Amino acid sequence: MATPLFTLPISSTGGTFTCTNPSPSAEDKTIYILTFTSPKDNRLTPTFIDAFLLALDILEHRYPRGVLITTSGIPKFYSNGLDLKLAQSTDGFLDKWLWKLFRRLLTYPMPTLALLNGHAFAGGLMLAMYHDYRLQNPAKGFLCINELEFGVPLEAPMMSIFREKLSAVAFRDLVLEARRFGGPTAALEAGLVDGLADSVEAAVRFVRVRNLQTKAATGIYGMMKEEMWRHSLGILDGHAENVAWRGRVEGRKKREDQIQSGSLGTRTMQM
Repeated sequence: MATPLFTLPISSTGGTFTCTNPSPSAEDKTIYILTFTSPKDNRLTPTFIDAFLLALDILEHRYPRGVLITTSGIPKFYSNGLDLKLAQSTDGFLDKWLWKLFRRLLTYPMPTLALLNGHAFAGGLMLAMYHDYRLQNPAKGFLCINELEFGVPLEAPMMSIFREKLSAVAFRDLVLEARRFGGPTAALEAGLVDGLADSVEAAVRFVRVRNLQTKAATGIYGMMKEEMWRHSLGILDGHAENVAWRGRVEGRKKREDQIQSGSLGTRTMQM
C-alpha cells in the first residue's frame, strides 16, 4: 500500500502533484512516486511547472536521497505537451519556466524515471527525455514529436536532448517524420525508452533490479550529470544566444529569398 508524503495543488486546473512511497517498507522509503494529475491532459503550463519545481525542491531538501519516478494520474496521457496559445502569450515562458524545469530534471541529484502510462506528445516527450530513464506502457500510448504537423519549429533545447540521447536515424524519424512510436517494440528499439512497464509496481521492480535507490548516496550524482550533459545544459543556459542565432538564420534566409525572387523576376521579363 502506497504511503503518502505530500500533495501540492495546481491552481489553474484544480489538479495536484502527489508524492508517495510505494510501500511502508524500509527499502521503499527512498523510492518516490510523484504523480501529476492536471486535467485534461497534463499540459505544461506555468502553474503546472511551478508545482513540479516545488515538488522537486521538497524532495531534495526534506527527504533522504533516493530515486524519483514521475507518472500521470490521467490514464490516457503522461503529458500532451505545451498549451501553445498560453505559452506564446506568457512573457518569458521558455526561459523562465520550461527551460528551468528541463534543467532541473537534467541535473537532479538523484536518478529520475518517467513512467509513461499513456501518450507523451511534443513537450510531454521532451519532459520525459530530460529524465534519466523512461519506461513505456506496452499496451497503450504513443511517443511523438509532432510540431512538424502543425508548423511550429523546435527551439534548440527541444532538439538537443534528443540529439544527445538518440541515434541519428531515430532522431531524424522522430523530428522530420513526426513518427509515432508505440509499444511494445517501436519506442524501445528506437532508444526512446529503457524498458516496458504497465504499472508503478513494474517501475519499482526496474528500480530495484538496477539498484537505483542507492546511486545518489555519495552526493555527486547531480555533478556527474552536469558533466555528462554539459552540451545540452549550455544550450538551455544560452537562451538569448539561441534566439539571436535563429534571428540571424531567418534574416539570411529572407535576404536570399529576396535575391532569388528578384533574379527570377528579371529572367521572366527577359523571356
